[in-house]
Amino acid sequence: TEAIWRVDALQRILKEVHSLFVMFHGSIRALLDKEPTGGLTRSHLYPFITDYLNDLFTGKKLQLPSFRETLKERGTVQMLTLARDAAIEVQSLVGVLDSCVGTVRCHSVILFHDLLVSTTLSPDDTVDVFTYSVMRLTRNAISSATSSWSYLRKGSSLSQISSRSSSGQVLGSSDPSLHSGNGNNTGRVIRPLQHDKWSKGTDGFLVTDIWGKDATPTIWLQQTQERVYLLTYQHKSLTLVLLVPDNAIVNGELDISFVKHQVIEYASAKILKVEEKISKGWGGENAYHVSGYRYLIVDNDMEVSRASPPGKVATLAKETLLALNKLRETVDSEKSRANEEKDMEISIRAKNNAWVMARLTRGKELYMALEKASETLLDATDSVQRFSNRYCSGAFSMD
Repeated sequence: TEAIWRVDALQRILKEVHSLFVMFHGSIRALLDKEPTGGLTRSHLYPFITDYLNDLFTGKKLQLPSFRETLKERGTVQMLTLARDAAIEVQSLVGVLDSCVGTVRCHSVILFHDLLVSTTLSPDDTVDVFTYSVMRLTRNAISSATSSWSYLRKGSSLSQISSRSSSGQVLGSSDPSLHSGNGNNTGRVIRPLQHDKWSKGTDGFLVTDIWGKDATPTIWLQQTQERVYLLTYQHKSLTLVLLVPDNAIVNGELDISFVKHQVIEYASAKILKVEEKISKGWGGENAYHVSGYRYLIVDNDMEVSRASPPGKVATLAKETLLALNKLRETVDSEKSRANEEKDMEISIRAKNNAWVMARLTRGKELYMALEKASETLLDATDSVQRFSNRYCSGAFSMD
């Protein structure tokens, strides 16, 4: 029988939950250093993983990534392509946001719907903030009726786990002196992946009680090992995440209400303009559909991916998807054996005569399915070449 799961895809789930955990709680090593018996670590890990798994459940069934998600790449960001005039406006907005906190260096991440517009973070930190934003902060995440509905219909067994997960006795951490690993000495375990905990305030900033009543969310940045306040402003489908160093607040250089006031006063007009310009050029959820192709492009260096819309991928035959899964497993195996990055081209003919193809070059990967049964390998190769030239600036040309 054909394998329906791919090991690398399952490993990416583990990497994602670990990266998100570290972003909110700091490293597991640091938690163990604080409390070597492991009680503190368990008190954070157990509810965090439980809340993360909630997103993978449909009813009582855990839905792990299968061959049907082969044209997706977890652990990457999906970027919005901007017209030149919109890109200039975004760049101007980023400058204004940076100046809102005076001389203190802060970072920003901007999303439109569930796509990345701009970031001033490192690729690793961008992936983490982007992932959390899409999970819980964007307008789609907050207002999606389907998301709320599917969450409410999850199995009772999972709900029981969730309700127990704050119990010190179950977690092996009944010591009230053990505080949150991210530096909040509040005696509480924060659970940032809980559903329905974020809402939009009257000033446009998102509010939550996850970190405590009137407490400002904080996260850790991987690259700088810096703890920052997470402020999220939303206008229509535009979500702005502003990351302010906590030492600037602690040292009295700034306060959160001042930063929010500065954003509203000096950036509001820019935010409206950016949202309007991007919306005008937005092609909808099928904006990156290319007729006749089902594809996935991955840039490993920048940790960015682009793929055919899920609705279009769903039209592929099961035989094609299974062949794609086998293709990706083959590539994974070749990559694990190679000591260094190397160019690669692999083609497989599916049982339904579709062609599935992979090209890897200079840190970039292209996976493609072509279901024209009459095509020869030469025809399919030419199709990939045309796609590369037109949509990837020739990055995957094998000439």
